[in-house]
Amino acid sequence: MSNDIYRTYQLQPPAHLNDIKTTVICPATEKHVKKYLLQETYLVEETGEDYRTITLPYIQSQSFSVQWVYNILEKKAEAERIVYEDPDQDVGFVLLPDFKWDQKQLDNLYLIAIVHRRDIKSLRDLTDMHLLLLSNIRKKGEENILKRYGLAASKLRVYLHYQPSYYHLHVHFTALSYEAPGCGVERAHLLSDVIQNIQMDSQYYQSRSLSFPLRADDNLLSKFKEAGKL
Repeated sequence: MSNDIYRTYQLQPPAHLNDIKTTVICPATEKHVKKYLLQETYLVEETGEDYRTITLPYIQSQSFSVQWVYNILEKKAEAERIVYEDPDQDVGFVLLPDFKWDQKQLDNLYLIAIVHRRDIKSLRDLTDMHLLLLSNIRKKGEENILKRYGLAASKLRVYLHYQPSYYHLHVHFTALSYEAPGCGVERAHLLSDVIQNIQMDSQYYQSRSLSFPLRADDNLLSKFKEAGKL
């Protein structure tokens, strides 16, 4: 196509510029397969009461395994990938690259901070008792990314997901230039905002409504429909 100063072309890059990064899950459960299928998505607005009566019972009734997280924390797997660790069992965490990052360029930098504590499932559990933990993750995470990769805090997007993809508290660190999956306003909550919200109201995340997307085949969506919330 050619139109004034605009043209389009079809290109075939050479092999050394045409790598494909692949993640393999084996054996894959039905839940894993569904995660990667194209599905219609709905935005759910969950009140604090909805969380206590719909979401939390659903989470507790499911067998969501986070053994792979414990393997990382216990150095049984991926120990060589850890960028930084604060071993404190109350405010500590491990920082390591997310599988989505090829670790070859900083434009799509993506790391995850996984807390050592095992009693915090998600954003909904956070109160002022966790402020030291959250502040420690932000401070030391940013410091060590600067030290290791030369990327300043002003170049980072630091956030939590709600709903999270797994129920063990973790924080995402991505390059601000990278439009990472799940970084949109319907799912991502900036860590700096989370800290300030809790400082204003210790029960902020127990009481306020939170919106998040759910796929059509998600069983939690069915629970909200059954409760007449959609």
